[in-house]
Amino acid sequence: MADDQRRVRIAILGAGTVGSQVARLLIEQKDDLAQRIGAIPEIVGIAVLDPDEAREDDLPRSLLTSDLGALVAEADIIVELMGGIEPARTVLLRALNGGKSVVTANKALLAAHGPEIYEAADAAGADLYFEAAVAGAIPLVRPVRESLAGDRVKKILGIVNGTTNYVLDEMTTKHLAYDVALKEAQELGYAEADPTADVEGYDAAAKAAILASLAFHMRVRLEDVYREGITEITPHDVAAAAESGHVIKLLAIAERTEAGVCVRVHPALVPLAHPLANVRGAFNAVFIEAEAAGELMFYGKGAGGLPTASAVLGDIVSVARHLAIGGKGPRESNYVDVPVLPLSAARTRFQMRLRVLDQPGVLAKVAAILGKHQVSIEAVRQPPRAAEAPFAHLVISTHEAVEADLDATVDEIRECDVVNAVLSVLRIEGE
Repeated sequence: MADDQRRVRIAILGAGTVGSQVARLLIEQKDDLAQRIGAIPEIVGIAVLDPDEAREDDLPRSLLTSDLGALVAEADIIVELMGGIEPARTVLLRALNGGKSVVTANKALLAAHGPEIYEAADAAGADLYFEAAVAGAIPLVRPVRESLAGDRVKKILGIVNGTTNYVLDEMTTKHLAYDVALKEAQELGYAEADPTADVEGYDAAAKAAILASLAFHMRVRLEDVYREGITEITPHDVAAAAESGHVIKLLAIAERTEAGVCVRVHPALVPLAHPLANVRGAFNAVFIEAEAAGELMFYGKGAGGLPTASAVLGDIVSVARHLAIGGKGPRESNYVDVPVLPLSAARTRFQMRLRVLDQPGVLAKVAAILGKHQVSIEAVRQPPRAAEAPFAHLVISTHEAVEADLDATVDEIRECDVVNAVLSVLRIEGE
């Protein structure tokens, strides 16, 4: 039961979609949360750009302030929901250096400056929680950081951006063009007016860097993550994927091998039998392969004000408990000294769609090029909907190959006299 005299002072930085929901839940559930924490959670202020600006939410105007410094100094827990790099980085470092506990949902900040922020928390002995920074309401950071702490994570394969999953799902199920599906996502509020961060893979890359750092006990920076978006995916790619028993998803992939760690974000063909293939709409899902635990999957809403606020509130309760009864949460371990490998070192399967001359000997020439670069053919199909004469289509699936070898193969195939065009090259994941 909460001690009526003991209070945990909370500062909320940012009152946007998530920040306003966090504040509302803290106010509405104050008594219930106090029972769970063992102390009364008290909001001492909510930082906004202009406290006098008209607002649609029903937050108490007495709590609104633009004085970040004074608010941070007054609080025990700093809840950073401003987003962006600055002033969030400066404010959080000042708070951590002062021994304040921090809860944040800022994936961009953690991906770009995670090592600096983790080290500041360690040096000060302060809590740093960020469940909402990856996959919204899905409990993911804590299981990777704590539940799997005694295991060895081998691979993470995840759909961590709801916007791109919605767009690709609409292209698959309704046969829409990319532009049409994206416009629909914007009208429904799944995509921003400027969707670049989502559709070009920047958002997913930031989350991949955070997950890889936690899973492999090392520091993976945003610049270490290979990134490729979905803007070049066409209805023809989607149709070809379906014909071969796959669906296209934008995946965040982090994998540890004997040579090191490779982290990448790109569209990929996922077999229809794989659990990730059935993740629909704007939902997120992350598939983890661990040495002892085996295969695990986490699924749910990856964005939205209320789902994300749920994850933030969970972190606030955990941190507040530590302040109320003593103790600190787990630290981000950083003891593994292996290289972060470039994309060229990754090994995976591929599917190529080619437009070729419709004549004898074409496949033999193409196969010779693949063999020259140590890329083995797994299957070849010639779709019935061939291009107009004198061309035909070939779809070639490979066995697992090194990315660098595949790149060299594609470069030479493009120059081959029997090949009119390389229509697409997509990686196959999950088989």
